[in-house]
Amino acid sequence: MKSKNILITGGTGSFGTAFVGYLLEHHPDIARIVVFSRDEQKHVEMARRFPPSKYPLRYMVGDIRDRERMMEACRNMDIVVHAAAMKHVPVAEENPMECAKTNILGVQNVIDAALANKVSQVIALSSDKAVAPANVYGASKLFLEKLFLNANRENATQFSVVRYANVFGSKGSVVPFFLEKMAEGYLPITHPEMTRFSISMQEGLDLVMFAIQHGKGGEVIVPKAPSYRILDVATAIAPGVEHRIVGIRPGEKLHEMMVGASEAAQTVELGCYYIVCPSEGPWDKAQYCSENNATPVAEAFEFESGRNTEWMTVETIRGLIKQITQTHG
Repeated sequence: MKSKNILITGGTGSFGTAFVGYLLEHHPDIARIVVFSRDEQKHVEMARRFPPSKYPLRYMVGDIRDRERMMEACRNMDIVVHAAAMKHVPVAEENPMECAKTNILGVQNVIDAALANKVSQVIALSSDKAVAPANVYGASKLFLEKLFLNANRENATQFSVVRYANVFGSKGSVVPFFLEKMAEGYLPITHPEMTRFSISMQEGLDLVMFAIQHGKGGEVIVPKAPSYRILDVATAIAPGVEHRIVGIRPGEKLHEMMVGASEAAQTVELGCYYIVCPSEGPWDKAQYCSENNATPVAEAFEFESGRNTEWMTVETIRGLIKQITQTHG
């Protein structure tokens, strides 16, 4: 990262804020970080924490829907980390075209701006909901992945994708929702058998850094995330509190998938990650295994939250919640 210029779209969000803090702490020799976001209030709040007078930061108000603004943002950049998205499933279900404008058309603007400015590397944050999508948000993230992998062909710019799981305790996740609802004397449970993958924010940062440092372009990088049961989260937060089954919301799945059966033929295992290799392009699965000592997964491999081999216990969840509440008061 020495002397690199890096642009973070959606840079004032939970990931962007954490990533900026990580870069400033661990890569003090970075040349410049441009924080790109359409939320001016978050710019003001973030600038109080990381003032540009003290750090090599530029705060740039802009929307990835604005092609000209993206062109300007990508000028002289070495690396782009694309984290901007419309991400709330119910909101996307009710406003599908608005989701498409940001999560699909906006992504194409990021790609075109990166290519026009000869950016070396672009990393996009996708989601486990992109695998066999059941909602508008998941479909838009699948489209993002396809756009990025297509852009990687025959271009000098490397486009890689990291597939996120739920970041434990993040805004909009089940943990703060349950913490708020427990005061009402009950917890609403969508389905007693529901499961989800989970990663910490640090694991999310590590995932993006792995892509920056080891990405070849054209791949999807998937963390080996543990699963949790929604009932275990409820028990960890409020043992003994009543559970009321409210039903699965439109677009929700009972279990999530990080690697689908249709991707198994292109997927390899490397340390704490699965790598979905491109089926076309300058490199393939066999080459990746040879160069990185990676191992192909089984022919019928699937990575689903309900059939995971690693689970978060009630005690583990309770410990993480305690850390979150102490950190945020």
